[in-house]
Amino acid sequence: MAEEENERVIIPDEDGNDHVFEILFTFDIDETEKSYMVVTPVVEELEEDEEVEIFAFQYEESSDEPSGFALYPIESDEEWELVEEMIATMLDEDETLHVEGDDHSH
Repeated sequence: MAEEENERVIIPDEDGNDHVFEILFTFDIDETEKSYMVVTPVVEELEEDEEVEIFAFQYEESSDEPSGFALYPIESDEEWELVEEMIATMLDEDETLHVEGDDHSH
């Protein structure tokens, strides 16, 4: 039984370089009435002790986008907290994964 390939998405960075990410999961949060997508960079060879980076975005279905959805950065701290809580639940406290926020860690 082959492992199921996760759906992949290409996200350009600030410099316009495209990076391939694998979609880990998507979920909705009732409090914000928004949908979120959690992705991880596709790395060919992961070092033994290397942490897997995780990024979360708000997303909306969009027929204008080739991927079928548009991604938005998560703006507020409250929203991040809800999202991180949800991610922790989904990962069942898997400590090998490290959530990367936008400078909310200070």
